[in-house]
Formats: sequence, C-alpha cells, structure tokens
Amino acid sequence: MRVKKRSKHRKAVKFYSTCFGFREPYKVLIDGTFVQHLITQRLLPADEALRDLLSASRAPALFTSKCIVAELRRLGKSHAESFDNAQLLATNKCEHDKVVSAVNCILSLIGDRNPERFFVATQDADLREKLREIPGVPVIYGLKNSLFIEQPSVQQRKFAQLDEEKRLNMDISEYKKLMKAASEGKTTASENGSDGEQHERPISSLVKNALGVADKSKFKRNRAKGPNPLSCKKKKPNPQPSAIQNKGATVDGEAKRKRVRKRKRSQKDNKQAET
Repeated sequence: MRVKKRSKHRKAVKFYSTCFGFREPYKVLIDGTFVQHLITQRLLPADEALRDLLSASRAPALFTSKCIVAELRRLGKSHAESFDNAQLLATNKCEHDKVVSAVNCILSLIGDRNPERFFVATQDADLREKLREIPGVPVIYGLKNSLFIEQPSVQQRKFAQLDEEKRLNMDISEYKKLMKAASEGKTTASENGSDGEQHERPISSLVKNALGVADKSKFKRNRAKGPNPLSCKKKKPNPQPSAIQNKGATVDGEAKRKRVRKRKRSQKDNKQAET
C-alpha cells in the first residue's frame, strides 16, 4: 500500500474515531457483493486484509446477517463459494421475521445513527450512496486487488461540526438548572447574613460557583527586563569647573587662572625687619 493512500485511510479512521466514537476492535458488516469480491481477488484471509486497511493493532470482527446469507443462497452455484464463506462469519441479529433484501437489512441495522459503530463493506454503488447521507457510517469498498475507505462526505462533516458546537454550547434546560442552583446559593448566603456585594455578582460568577469551578489565574506575560548592570559601563562624572576659573572669567569668555607670585626678600631687608 502506498504511503499517500495509507495516510488518507488513517485520517478517515481518525475522523470517525474522534467524532463518532469508533474504538478497537472495529466491527465490519459485510454484504454478499464484498464477500464475492474478496474471493475473486484472493484477498484472503479477509480479517488480515481489513486490519491492514484500518491500521489496527487487532483484527476486526467480521459480521453478516441471515438476510445477506439467504440472498447468497438464492444466487445459486455462481456464488456457492461466497455462500460457504459467509456462513463462517459471525451473524448479527436483525429484526426481520421474513427475509428481506441485503440492502434493506443493512439499512435497518445501521439505523439513523449507526449505534453499533459498524464499518460497512459493500460493492453496491446504490447502497454506498445511501450510506453517505447517514452520519457516522464509514464505507469500505474494493477496486481490483485493493481495498479503500471512502472519505467522509460533506453531510457527515457538517453533522460532526454541528454536534461539536452543540456539545460546547449550553442548552436552555441546562441554563435554567444552573440559574436555579445559583439563585439557591444566593438565598442561602443572604440568610447567613452575607454582604450585599454577593447579590450584585455577574451571572458568569454565579454559574462558576454553581459548577464548583475555581477561577483560573491569568496568564502572565514575560516583560522585557532592563540590561544587566554587570555588563554595562559605569557613567563617567561630568567635570565641574573650579571656583577659580569662574572668578577669573574674562570679557571674551575665556577663564584664566591667577598666578600667585612669592616675593623673595634680600638679606638686608631681613636684618632691618629684625632690628
């Protein structure tokens, strides 16, 4: 099996498992046309071929019905081998007192929602077209010596999307129950002498309290921090002008430093000073 085809089949199986609850071991409902195709193309054993198709860890359970087996019996010697092999499969109970056609029997077993989570394996094009309109029904068919899973139809994808939105949103009955529980909690709080602030709480807080959900802490973003002080150079202090320079400022704006001269006295002056 090629990689692209295998990945498509895995995506289809994953869609039905996540949206409609299909779990292993899978169950495959087989009609007479598919049994005939497996025998003519020598895709045996059938459970191993279907396990590879579904990428399952265990071999799926293969089912048929008494109406399907009776239809193969009526076809005569041309389908004698298919009839013998169909009798070896597990028989699913159908609520038919009289034998009906295989198409009607399969549609009655599937119903509106496919409660048994069947994969339907058939070569009947009309039956495959009818099954596309029923949500949650994966279809398996054969082409020469290969098996394929039909990709989910538009109706099935829309149904899965609407079902998901319905689960996320709240029904009117659920909303009334929550409001009733919130109002009961309100009255008990007022009887206990609580403050008037609880009466003015929003509906969302009341619903959370009714459900017992704690407030989640808000996500804190990592803000940009300042530079590392060890990796930064220290600022050099600006040189301050001295008081002498300020005093000695000239008209032109240039500061001159005063020159202090010491007077040297001679020996004669020193002697006179002593006397």
